[in-house]
Parts: sequence; structure tokens; C-alpha cells
Amino acid sequence: MNKVLEEFSKIGIIPVIALDSAGDAAPLANALIKGGLPCAEVTFRTEAAEESIRIMSEQFPEMLVGAGTVLTTEQVDRAVNAGAKFIVSPGLNPKIVAYCTKKDIPITPGCSNPSDVETAIELGLEVVKFFPAEAAGGLNMIKSMAAPYTKMKFMPTGGINAKNLTSYLDFDKIIACGGSWMVSKEMIAAKDWDGITALTREAVSTMLGFHLLHIGINNPSAETAQRESEKFASLLGESIRDNDVSLFVGTPFEMMKAPGRGTNGHICIQTNYLDRALYHLGKRGFQFDESSFKYNDKGKLIFAYLTDEIAGFAVHLSQKV
Repeated sequence: MNKVLEEFSKIGIIPVIALDSAGDAAPLANALIKGGLPCAEVTFRTEAAEESIRIMSEQFPEMLVGAGTVLTTEQVDRAVNAGAKFIVSPGLNPKIVAYCTKKDIPITPGCSNPSDVETAIELGLEVVKFFPAEAAGGLNMIKSMAAPYTKMKFMPTGGINAKNLTSYLDFDKIIACGGSWMVSKEMIAAKDWDGITALTREAVSTMLGFHLLHIGINNPSAETAQRESEKFASLLGESIRDNDVSLFVGTPFEMMKAPGRGTNGHICIQTNYLDRALYHLGKRGFQFDESSFKYNDKGKLIFAYLTDEIAGFAVHLSQKV
């Protein structure tokens, strides 16, 4: 898969923005980056689009900036010359797709029916935009349409919001979702950059869905683990489950039968999408111990430890099942 599309998959949410003034480009880009989404699809529906892409690309080189609502090859050239790293179109225009692929420019055209998807396959595409997502039948339509096209991936846009985001991303044929709920025209007009940062951060948090699963506590021996587990069980009215190397007291406590990873023990945090969590936490400066990685039988990452302890505890992330 193209590197830009791989980046889409890691980011998970692609903000779709329309700017009436290029003067808003830099503060908006900064707000998105601070909120955790270093990406923007700038729609070519306004006169400010080209200059906005140039400003974002030059001033924020760490940001993945592209052009949306591209309707002509002339717009493709203008967008790419301004610094756009990808092109998105509302429909599937074979002329534009062929023009982009010939120049090795990543393009994701809009498709809403099987005929569009088959045309995209003929043109050599791996990912298409499903637009307008909710109006065109939503997730059920994507699932039905994706069934015969086993290698095609989708990026739904249109009607995606915080409430339905994870229901879309849970489907493995969807690499990312495009959305504008965190960058509404009203907020941009009001120059509410702090508000946009807050909504962006909330969108990332909703997507990752971090949840404390259990705390593992190191014990010097199996006897100590049994004794302390019985205290917790009595306190909480929970049963004890033997797990060979540890004892689980209900769900929240794992009592290790011998000193394990971490000075005091470990903390398990569950996430909706472990691969995306690694990407986003990496942007926040966290590192992971690759030797701890575990994968399921399909090659999907399901378990990973942070390199460093926090408050004397090793911390590992676990993929939600």
C-alpha cells in the first residue's frame, strides 16, 4: 500500500477542512497538531485552498496535507505544486485518476456503488473514498459492497462524527474516516483554535478508547500471592481465578506468583486499535519495547509494553477483542 495511505491507516481520522481565508491556515494546522491529528484534507472549494495548502506544508512539514474536492487535472497540478501530498475527489473521474497515477500522486476518488469500485480496481487503486457515507447507506452499504472486492479498502467521508466513528473503524476494510466535526466552519470563523484542539483531542481519545483493564501486582512467592488475593477477594466479594503464573481477583487485580515485569508490577490498558495507539502515543514521545510485541494468528498486533515504567509499573497495551 502507498506510504500516504499507510499513514492514513495509522492516523485513523482525516480532518476535512474548508478555509475562506489563508490567514487561518497556520493556526488551524497548529490546533490540529496539538490535538493529535497531524493531517488535513483541504477542500478546493474556496479561493484560499491553494495558498492554505502551501502555508500548512511549508510551516508544518510534519503534517500530512492534501487537497480534497479536486475536479480537474489543473487543480491537481496547483495542489501538488502548493505542497499537497495526496488528492481526494468527490467522485470517480477516470481522467483525473489516470493523471495522478501516472505522476505517482496518491489519489482517493469517491465511490458509492459497485460499478465505481470496479472502475477503481481497473485503474489500479487499492483504496477509495466512500462518499457521501451516511447518505449513501453508511456502514451497512460498505460491508455489503466490500464483500466481493476482497482487496479494496475504503475511507468513508460524509456524516461521520464522534458517535459513529468507531463503528466504522471497527470494520477491517476501512483504513480511516474523513470528518469535519472537529473543524466546523463556525469554529474556524470564530477562530476558536483552543476549541478545535479540544475537539480534535477528544476525537483521538474516542477512537483509541483507552480503558484500564487490570493492575498486576508483583509478589515474592505463590504463597504470598494466594494470601493477598484472598484479602482482595473478601474485600470485593470476588472469586479467584488461577492463571498458572498469576491469580486474578475478579477483573481488576492480577496477583503475580513471582516478581514479574515492572518494579511493583504492571498496568494493562485496553485500546480499540493497538496499531493506531502506537502511532499516536509515539507522536507524544512514548516508546515501545518491540521484543514484547505479540500478534494473533492473522498477524495483527494485540499486545505491547511501553519501554519505560510509570510510577514503578510496567505498562502494556492490549487490543480490544
